Amino acid sequence: MLLLSSRPLAHEQQNANVASDCTPLANLRIEDTNLLSATVVPAKDGLPEYCQVLGYVRPAINFEVRLPTSQWNGKFYMGGCGGYCGRIQRTMIPGLRRRYAVSTMDGGHWGSGAPDGRWAYHNRVAEVDYGYRAVTETARVSKALIQAFYQTKPKHSYFQGCSNGGRQALMEAWRYPEDFDGIISGAPSLDMTGLLTFFTWVVQANTGPDGKDILSRTKVKLIGQAVVKACDAKDGLKDGIIDDPRACDFKPSSLRCSKDNGPDCLTEAEVKVLEKWYGGVRNSRGELLYPGGIPYGSEPYWWVWLTGKDESEEPDRSYGRGGFVPQFAANFFPYMAFPDDPIGGFHPMQFDFDKDPARLKTMGEIYNASNPDLSKFKARGGKLLMWHGWQDAIVTPHRTPQYYSEVEQRMGGRAATQEFLRLFMVPGADHCAEMPGPGIQASGFDPLTALEKWVEEGVAPTRLLSSKTDQNGRVLWTRPLCPYPQVAKYRGSGNPNDAASFNCLEP
Repeated sequence: MLLLSSRPLAHEQQNANVASDCTPLANLRIEDTNLLSATVVPAKDGLPEYCQVLGYVRPAINFEVRLPTSQWNGKFYMGGCGGYCGRIQRTMIPGLRRRYAVSTMDGGHWGSGAPDGRWAYHNRVAEVDYGYRAVTETARVSKALIQAFYQTKPKHSYFQGCSNGGRQALMEAWRYPEDFDGIISGAPSLDMTGLLTFFTWVVQANTGPDGKDILSRTKVKLIGQAVVKACDAKDGLKDGIIDDPRACDFKPSSLRCSKDNGPDCLTEAEVKVLEKWYGGVRNSRGELLYPGGIPYGSEPYWWVWLTGKDESEEPDRSYGRGGFVPQFAANFFPYMAFPDDPIGGFHPMQFDFDKDPARLKTMGEIYNASNPDLSKFKARGGKLLMWHGWQDAIVTPHRTPQYYSEVEQRMGGRAATQEFLRLFMVPGADHCAEMPGPGIQASGFDPLTALEKWVEEGVAPTRLLSSKTDQNGRVLWTRPLCPYPQVAKYRGSGNPNDAASFNCLEP
């Protein structure tokens, strides 16, 4: 329900231009919503002037909406939130630069940082908001504000998110298929309870009897070099990138010290850590509980996600030790994992891989976006573009192609699925393509333009062009990203740094 106040909105529309005075928006009455302010923000740093609307959907879904005051492109773009959310993140920026009306939210709670899960302690409402309600409610309010400000509905609505935002994206396609015409899901933590089970495996594998890390951070570079040496050329091109870690057969035992421990070899305990990390989480019967392990070739990114830097450059340990994986695990299990939060908390080291996975089922029904039945989204004409970096060391990549295959089985095969869903796996890329390393970063490819053409012109993406640049912006190489299960194969001739020298072929 939307009720306009008696005070008229000041607006003059000419070629999608509207007046700068947006303050009357704060007087709108929108069901279950408190609007706090509406203020014009001047153009700056490549962003246009916009009307900033702040508010919250009851009880606690804080949101921000930004409405360009001139040259609005007539469309709506919403950004997801990463980690355990808890703050308004900068995920609206890509849409605002293109003069979309944009919005985002905090997941329905406040948190002191991405790994902070304390907000969920005995708070089912906040868990539901985080699980699936925050996005759809913010989309509802955003569209009402767009209608009031521009006096017209958006021509098209898009959502883009990565990591937890990618999970939110799939949740929208499944639970709320009418919200968005086009959705981008990057590196989705779609099976959240399964992923956090794997996180506990990572933590337990690398914890010694003294409670300290077993694997020395100083040996990560050694491990990474050995992995590239063993598996780089398996894709037909020696370029420092492992195109598909599933084809790698590196054995950690090849680095085992023959005598005393040293910088150029691994102790027996360190070898066992790697075998568990690369091998994936299993119960006592040897059954794999979550697909895949830490992907081969991701070692250059471990300092962020798994190990932290060396002791002299230790990251914030407010939430747990080491990299972000231990921090997320240390916050999930005391506050978010179980229907009744255990008194005294629950440490990842307490997790029993035979008994405890079943205890996660109830909360998995709230958090997990792994249902492959996207028939309603397809039927209303929605388009879904997914992508995931093959060297993602936190939201490990193997679950995403598995989910895609499950959608194919549910939706009638590849041809029927690719009418509305395309998945692009990105060789060498880190989690959300955030960190510099062997693969491309997020600025090196453009899924939004591809999705716009698909939704608005009916042109499905047959490949995405990606590019790797140096710190000065100089292009080092370009490659095609191919719709899964196709892969980019070097033709055997031509410049290996030019995308034109590659074909998208069946693996």
